[in-house]
Amino acid sequence: MFRCEQARTVYNNAMALLYVHLAPDQTPPQLLHEPFRVIIVSEAEVTQEWCKRVTEWLLKSGCLYVVAWGTECEKWHDTVDWLNVEEFDGNIPEDRFVMTTWHTDEPLSEAMWFAGQCAYHSTVELSNTLVLHIASQAREADLLETYAASQIIHDDH
Repeated sequence: MFRCEQARTVYNNAMALLYVHLAPDQTPPQLLHEPFRVIIVSEAEVTQEWCKRVTEWLLKSGCLYVVAWGTECEKWHDTVDWLNVEEFDGNIPEDRFVMTTWHTDEPLSEAMWFAGQCAYHSTVELSNTLVLHIASQAREADLLETYAASQIIHDDH
Protein backbone atom coordinates (compact mmCIF):
# COMPACT_ATOMS: atom_id res chain seq x y z
CA MET A 1 0.00 0.00 0.00
CA PHE A 2 1.22 3.47 -0.91
CA ARG A 3 0.55 5.97 1.88
CA CYS A 4 1.61 9.17 3.51
CA GLU A 5 0.21 11.24 6.35
CA GLN A 6 -0.80 14.30 4.30
CA ALA A 7 -2.32 12.70 1.23
CA ARG A 8 -5.15 10.59 -0.04
CA THR A 9 -4.63 7.37 -1.97
CA VAL A 10 -6.92 6.58 -4.90
CA TYR A 11 -6.92 3.17 -6.54
CA ASN A 12 -7.15 3.11 -10.33
CA ASN A 13 -7.20 -0.48 -11.61
CA ALA A 14 -4.41 -2.20 -9.65
CA MET A 15 -2.36 0.98 -9.33
CA ALA A 16 -2.33 3.28 -6.31
CA LEU A 17 -2.42 6.97 -7.19
CA LEU A 18 -1.33 9.43 -4.51
CA TYR A 19 -1.56 13.23 -4.54
CA VAL A 20 0.80 15.37 -2.45
CA HIS A 21 0.77 19.16 -2.54
CA LEU A 22 3.91 21.04 -1.50
CA ALA A 23 4.20 24.79 -1.38
CA PRO A 24 7.74 26.04 -2.06
CA ASP A 25 9.97 25.52 1.00
CA GLN A 26 7.44 23.19 2.69
CA THR A 27 8.82 20.04 4.31
CA PRO A 28 7.74 16.87 2.46
CA PRO A 29 5.65 14.30 4.36
CA GLN A 30 6.81 10.82 5.31
CA LEU A 31 6.15 8.17 2.63
CA LEU A 32 6.35 4.43 3.01
CA HIS A 33 9.42 3.20 1.17
CA GLU A 34 8.02 1.45 -1.90
CA PRO A 35 8.97 1.67 -5.59
CA PHE A 36 6.94 4.31 -7.42
CA ARG A 37 6.83 6.75 -10.31
CA VAL A 38 6.22 10.44 -9.74
CA ILE A 39 4.65 13.10 -11.91
CA ILE A 40 6.04 16.42 -10.75
CA VAL A 41 3.49 19.10 -11.61
CA SER A 42 5.51 22.25 -10.99
CA GLU A 43 3.57 25.51 -10.96
CA ALA A 44 6.04 27.56 -8.90
CA GLU A 45 9.67 28.53 -9.07
CA VAL A 46 11.77 27.04 -6.28
CA THR A 47 15.31 27.41 -5.03
CA GLN A 48 17.89 24.84 -6.11
CA GLU A 49 18.45 23.96 -2.44
CA TRP A 50 14.76 23.10 -1.89
CA CYS A 51 14.58 21.25 -5.21
CA LYS A 52 17.52 19.14 -4.06
CA ARG A 53 15.91 18.48 -0.66
CA VAL A 54 12.64 17.34 -2.26
CA THR A 55 14.51 15.22 -4.80
CA GLU A 56 16.48 13.51 -2.01
CA TRP A 57 13.15 12.79 -0.27
CA LEU A 58 11.75 11.26 -3.47
CA LEU A 59 14.79 9.05 -4.03
CA LYS A 60 14.96 7.90 -0.40
CA SER A 61 11.22 7.11 -0.53
CA GLY A 62 11.63 4.69 -3.47
CA CYS A 63 11.07 6.83 -6.57
CA LEU A 64 12.41 5.09 -9.69
CA TYR A 65 10.79 7.12 -12.49
CA VAL A 66 10.30 10.90 -12.70
CA VAL A 67 8.04 12.63 -15.19
CA ALA A 68 8.57 16.38 -14.74
CA TRP A 69 6.13 18.92 -16.15
CA GLY A 70 5.66 22.67 -15.79
CA THR A 71 7.72 25.49 -14.35
CA GLU A 72 11.41 24.60 -14.17
CA CYS A 73 10.70 20.98 -15.13
CA GLU A 74 14.19 20.65 -16.60
CA LYS A 75 15.66 21.72 -13.22
CA TRP A 76 13.72 18.90 -11.52
CA HIS A 77 14.84 16.41 -14.17
CA ASP A 78 18.51 17.40 -13.93
CA THR A 79 18.51 17.40 -10.12
CA VAL A 80 17.18 13.84 -10.03
CA ASP A 81 19.80 12.71 -12.54
CA TRP A 82 22.69 14.32 -10.65
CA LEU A 83 21.62 13.02 -7.24
CA ASN A 84 21.09 9.49 -8.58
CA VAL A 85 24.60 9.50 -10.09
CA GLU A 86 26.15 11.00 -6.94
CA GLU A 87 24.48 8.46 -4.65
CA PHE A 88 26.24 5.57 -6.40
CA ASP A 89 29.38 7.38 -7.54
CA GLY A 90 28.34 6.79 -11.16
CA ASN A 91 27.87 3.01 -10.76
CA ILE A 92 24.10 2.87 -10.36
CA PRO A 93 22.68 -0.63 -9.83
CA GLU A 94 19.95 -1.35 -12.36
CA ASP A 95 17.30 -1.75 -9.67
CA ARG A 96 18.12 1.74 -8.30
CA PHE A 97 18.45 3.57 -11.62
CA VAL A 98 15.96 6.44 -11.81
CA MET A 99 14.61 7.17 -15.29
CA THR A 100 13.69 10.82 -15.91
CA THR A 101 11.79 12.73 -18.56
CA TRP A 102 10.71 16.34 -18.78
CA HIS A 103 7.77 17.66 -20.75
CA THR A 104 8.24 21.38 -21.40
CA ASP A 105 6.07 21.97 -24.44
CA GLU A 106 3.33 19.40 -23.86
CA PRO A 107 -0.07 19.74 -22.23
CA LEU A 108 -0.22 18.31 -18.73
CA SER A 109 -2.63 15.62 -19.92
CA GLU A 110 0.01 14.27 -22.33
CA ALA A 111 2.68 14.13 -19.61
CA MET A 112 0.20 12.30 -17.38
CA TRP A 113 -0.72 9.90 -20.20
CA PHE A 114 3.00 9.19 -20.66
CA ALA A 115 3.40 8.48 -16.94
CA GLY A 116 0.51 6.05 -16.90
CA GLN A 117 1.16 4.31 -20.20
CA CYS A 118 4.93 4.48 -20.83
CA ALA A 119 6.81 5.16 -17.57
CA TYR A 120 8.01 1.68 -16.64
CA HIS A 121 11.21 0.60 -14.96
CA SER A 122 13.33 -2.05 -16.66
CA THR A 123 13.70 -4.28 -13.58
CA VAL A 124 11.31 -3.09 -10.86
CA GLU A 125 7.49 -3.18 -10.85
CA LEU A 126 6.07 0.32 -10.33
CA SER A 127 2.45 -0.13 -9.26
CA ASN A 128 2.28 3.21 -7.44
CA THR A 129 2.13 6.72 -8.89
CA LEU A 130 2.60 9.96 -6.98
CA VAL A 131 1.30 13.24 -8.34
CA LEU A 132 3.59 15.76 -6.64
CA HIS A 133 2.07 19.21 -7.02
CA ILE A 134 4.50 22.08 -6.43
CA ALA A 135 2.35 25.21 -6.13
CA SER A 136 1.09 27.81 -3.69
CA GLN A 137 -2.46 26.36 -3.80
CA ALA A 138 -3.53 22.72 -3.91
CA ARG A 139 -5.64 21.44 -6.84
CA GLU A 140 -6.08 17.80 -5.86
CA ALA A 141 -9.46 17.10 -7.46
CA ASP A 142 -8.54 18.86 -10.71
CA LEU A 143 -5.19 17.09 -11.10
CA LEU A 144 -6.52 13.64 -10.19
CA GLU A 145 -9.36 14.15 -12.68
CA THR A 146 -6.86 15.21 -15.36
CA TYR A 147 -4.81 12.10 -14.66
CA ALA A 148 -7.83 9.78 -14.84
CA ALA A 149 -9.06 11.37 -18.09
CA SER A 150 -5.57 11.10 -19.62
CA GLN A 151 -5.54 7.32 -19.13
CA ILE A 152 -8.67 6.71 -21.21
CA ILE A 153 -7.68 5.41 -24.61
CA HIS A 154 -10.14 6.43 -27.29
CA ASP A 155 -10.68 4.23 -30.32
CA ASP A 156 -11.07 6.69 -33.18
CA HIS A 157 -11.71 4.00 -35.81
